[in-house]
Amino acid sequence: MKKIIIGFAAVLTMGLAGCKKSLNIVNPDAVTTQQFWKTAADAQSGVNAIYSTFHRTGPCRWYFFATMIRADEGWSKSGDPNLIANFDQFVVSDYNYGNVYGGLWTDNYFGVNRANQVLDNVPNINMDANLKARYIGEAKFLRALFYYHLATFFGNVPILLKSSLPSDKPETSPQAAVWAQVEKDCADAAAVLPASYTGSDIGRATKGAANALMAKAYMQQRNYQAALAPLQAVIQSGTYALTANYQDNFLSTTENNSESVFEYNNALNPNDTHDDDTDVGAEDNLNYGSSIPPFFAPPQLGFTDGEARRWPVAEFEQEKTTTGQRDPRLAVTFLFDSTDVRGPNFTQIYGQTFASRYGTNNVANDNFIWFAKLLDYNNGTSAAPGNFEIFHSPNNYRFIRYADVLLLYAECLNATGATSSAYQYVDQVRRRAGLATLSVAKPGLSQDQFLVQLKHERITELTGEGHRWNDLARWGDLGPGLASRDAGFKNFKTGKNEFFPVPQREIDVNPKLKQNPGY
Repeated sequence: MKKIIIGFAAVLTMGLAGCKKSLNIVNPDAVTTQQFWKTAADAQSGVNAIYSTFHRTGPCRWYFFATMIRADEGWSKSGDPNLIANFDQFVVSDYNYGNVYGGLWTDNYFGVNRANQVLDNVPNINMDANLKARYIGEAKFLRALFYYHLATFFGNVPILLKSSLPSDKPETSPQAAVWAQVEKDCADAAAVLPASYTGSDIGRATKGAANALMAKAYMQQRNYQAALAPLQAVIQSGTYALTANYQDNFLSTTENNSESVFEYNNALNPNDTHDDDTDVGAEDNLNYGSSIPPFFAPPQLGFTDGEARRWPVAEFEQEKTTTGQRDPRLAVTFLFDSTDVRGPNFTQIYGQTFASRYGTNNVANDNFIWFAKLLDYNNGTSAAPGNFEIFHSPNNYRFIRYADVLLLYAECLNATGATSSAYQYVDQVRRRAGLATLSVAKPGLSQDQFLVQLKHERITELTGEGHRWNDLARWGDLGPGLASRDAGFKNFKTGKNEFFPVPQREIDVNPKLKQNPGY
């Protein structure tokens, strides 16, 4: 799958923004849409182009600021005041700020448009019927994924189901309609996608991925009853299993493993110097990796624009393993003064001890603690000891892990009154971490108590993976009450800051769009 990522000249490079009049000279050597969409190879290239959207800055960089740094598990002291204002402090001064407009809005619509081109054209290609159905299923899953992110970040957004034209002026659709489109696309995809792949196709969207994303959409609407069936389908498929080693979920050497339901496949292009796959004129030498590592890396090793809060450490320290050790997931999740339980003189930070790099007095409050799962050095990939982190990390992002599915299923069972049946799914996750099963540690929890416990379990299992914002939104926990552990939430205005503003330039060219409340 790392090798399928793209060279597709026919993909339109427009978002929803209007186009200025300019002198356009036709390149006689360029492939046009009239010449393309003729063969099975064209169909494959078109689908591959959708996957390549993951290497644009929105999905591979700003997504993590929006889901982790904006949430209570992270923060920013970046020198870029717009970065802090938009992702951490809930003080939005520029509705056209590029990292929201260019990243989270345009890049997701870029993916939607690529998917729509496949869905508009591949049905007309004379090719193997089963392969055609699979390609259409992949496109529908990927379109659903982009709309899942748009519904998360902007709430009410336009729903585009056909290839975009410069003259398009779509109306805003309510968030409920966006979720419904996600669910429909996922259901269609699940009906035709295979359970797994072999060879170079490993990493493509599967039936399990479609069912899991469908369930996530239902859950964000608190429709737990509807989410049960697709989650159960993933679990009962027998396709997935937790890895024996938790850290295998964050290493480039153990990608697409038994726990992977869906991941963004990244690849290292050692000759690339670009941030993402958007550079016009450099289509043969693009970035196919993730650019988040330098933004999350510690001082001296990256920009350190995104950092972790220290309060989750206490969540990991609530329990010892059955052998009396610290929860092993803590050392995988964070780089900090005590990643090694023996302290800063033993903790290694890119080949040097924490003490030698940063001293031992810089560990108060939220200082000097960093998310580790998405970095290169701590995960055995390309950054050598002492090197600055790179913009083209080959380490895949595991968007949906089987552990996440198990915890979501337990949450749905609990929410629908089957708390006693939910224990076994949490127990699987805890057992892998070496903890006593919840059935032994805390039997007989009430429905409310079990939800509190699940919130803890999702922190210890999933912190630093981009799920925290949606968890807080689903539980109704977003609000100023989080300010006790994240000062940025002092500025949070309920009914407004759950979403970003729609970029003003989009409204300027399309007056049918509606701005989000409060902006």
